[in-house]
Amino acid sequence: MIRRAYADGPYGQIHYRRAGPEGARSPLLLLHSCPGSGYLFEAFMEEMGRDRTVIAPDLPGFGASDAPPAAPGIAGYAGAILDLEAALGLGVFDIMGYHAGGVVAVEMARQQPAAVRKIVMIGAAMLPADERADISKRFVALGPDERAPGIGNNWPIFKTEFWKMGPDLVRTWNIYLEAQKNPEVSSWGIRAVVNYDLAAGLSAIAQPVLVLNPADDLAEYTPRAATVLKNGRVHNLPDWTHGMLDAKTAEVAAIVRGFLG
Repeated sequence: MIRRAYADGPYGQIHYRRAGPEGARSPLLLLHSCPGSGYLFEAFMEEMGRDRTVIAPDLPGFGASDAPPAAPGIAGYAGAILDLEAALGLGVFDIMGYHAGGVVAVEMARQQPAAVRKIVMIGAAMLPADERADISKRFVALGPDERAPGIGNNWPIFKTEFWKMGPDLVRTWNIYLEAQKNPEVSSWGIRAVVNYDLAAGLSAIAQPVLVLNPADDLAEYTPRAATVLKNGRVHNLPDWTHGMLDAKTAEVAAIVRGFLG
């Protein structure tokens, strides 16, 4: 069973989902892509929660978590989630991050290496400096009136060309809507990712890292992580893409369990 709760954080309250027994294995923290929320992981939480504590917070400003007063960058997101884990008394834990969540995981390991045991990344935004600068310019905050027309127009593209493995149309719709919340701050997550030097971050950590590379919008960039990993590898998943956590829940869990041990 997934339970929901709030904890105090540096920017206000942080909303999180929690499942699984305590003490059996290292707790697993799940960090969502941006924009989005921990709702992304609900099916995966049910599976992984069979034998360990699993926690999926909404990053500050996303889902039901309070927003920071200004864009915190990856370092700020990482610090807020480290504060959450300390408040929950998890001790040493593992992290699995989806796209932006994986970048936050790397920074968490850099900030507090003794707290993070292993990392699983779904995709790696290994963008060179010139590409990061170009992408950053394209993401700006939009108010509700500016965002609203695109919600209906972009939905057919999202369900058929982006979230292609989603087996449940209603759940795919809800994932899509989660990414539309808080439009004034939702661009902060993507801007934080493209402004972060992931190559330097990965080079600075010694934790074991498994990078999953499905055929998604980061597939061309993710293999570059292999050149900077000190203690890890890239695992290609060419037949899977967005929606795999729902369509291939048990299969993804088997890969993750095999890595976490």
